[in-house]
Amino acid sequence: MISLAASREQTDALFDLIHPDALYERPIPERHRILFYLGHLEAFDWNLIGRQALDRPAFHASFDRLFAFGIDPPPGQLPCDQPADWPGVDEVRHYNRRVREEIDAHIGDVPEQLLHVALEHRLMHAETFAYILHQLDYARKAPPAGQRSPDREGGGHSTALLPIAAGPARLGRTEQEGFGWDNEFPALCVEVPEFAIAQHKVTNREYLEFVREGAAAPFFWTSRGGEWFYRGMWEEVPLPLDCPVYVTQEEAAAYARRRGMRLPSEAEWHRAACSSEPSGNLDFRFWDPIPVAEGGAGPRQLIGNGWEWTSTVFGPFPGFRSFPFYPNYSEPFFDGRHYVMKGASPRTAACFLRSSFRNWFRAQYPYVYATFRLVTS
Repeated sequence: MISLAASREQTDALFDLIHPDALYERPIPERHRILFYLGHLEAFDWNLIGRQALDRPAFHASFDRLFAFGIDPPPGQLPCDQPADWPGVDEVRHYNRRVREEIDAHIGDVPEQLLHVALEHRLMHAETFAYILHQLDYARKAPPAGQRSPDREGGGHSTALLPIAAGPARLGRTEQEGFGWDNEFPALCVEVPEFAIAQHKVTNREYLEFVREGAAAPFFWTSRGGEWFYRGMWEEVPLPLDCPVYVTQEEAAAYARRRGMRLPSEAEWHRAACSSEPSGNLDFRFWDPIPVAEGGAGPRQLIGNGWEWTSTVFGPFPGFRSFPFYPNYSEPFFDGRHYVMKGASPRTAACFLRSSFRNWFRAQYPYVYATFRLVTS
């Protein structure tokens, strides 16, 4: 695994892209203000490692509590705090420095599992914060030096459905296979009937036909002068027709029904992924998607260039046990309202490319880099 120090560099670089006077903004109404994330990463590490693992005395208990947890409010229950309710930036940065000094001085005494948790939690937020940053006004952020935009033009793609033979799908992992989050355990095998899956993710071009039939436009699209545009991370561009469309799970399921098909189950995704090569657009390579035809044979880009929605409601595998040191990671979301996503997005770190990793969001949540493909029985 990469070091905790290297993962800190990844998240520190994201905050460097924001104009300082934008730290108190809330680009996504359902999420905290940006300042929360500046303190949250260190508070999480401190509460997990400094307090639980090392039993170090608290030096700023109010910050330990204030920055402990993010939010996932139900629809219609938005946060109402004001910028004045939050501490100053310099005070938060001082807290962060102290946390790092305390943890680094005792890093050799930290159990390996907790180091994995701290590292992957931070890299999850590198992606979470990317889609929050995506919604910040262009004038309030600046692209990194040497930033290169991905190619947006593709040479067309096949709409073929590829047959997948009936057989077992292996979900989850065993303790012997190394670190995983609590919802990845234990491993199990599921028998999957024969099905066919689209070779490519659904594109903006294909979804545009759906919009012209009367469907609502996806969140990342905007219309001006009768033309459609994609709101990229650093600029608005004409809709890249050969790139995958980012949509909610509800939108993906509605499109599939309209086409007489459906979304894959989590187990079907696993069966198809056995013969798929990862996309080149992952592990922070680009900020925006590339055309869907990039890749080798078989179902393309099941991993990378956008998470893929499934029809599977997020829930525990038989024998699930929550982490005693982090009981709120998975279990609060076993509520029947969150759906499993598989694969990876352009902003997903390489450590999450293991096949057992599970991501999840509400079916109506529009901000994530989530794509989909069609299947039929």
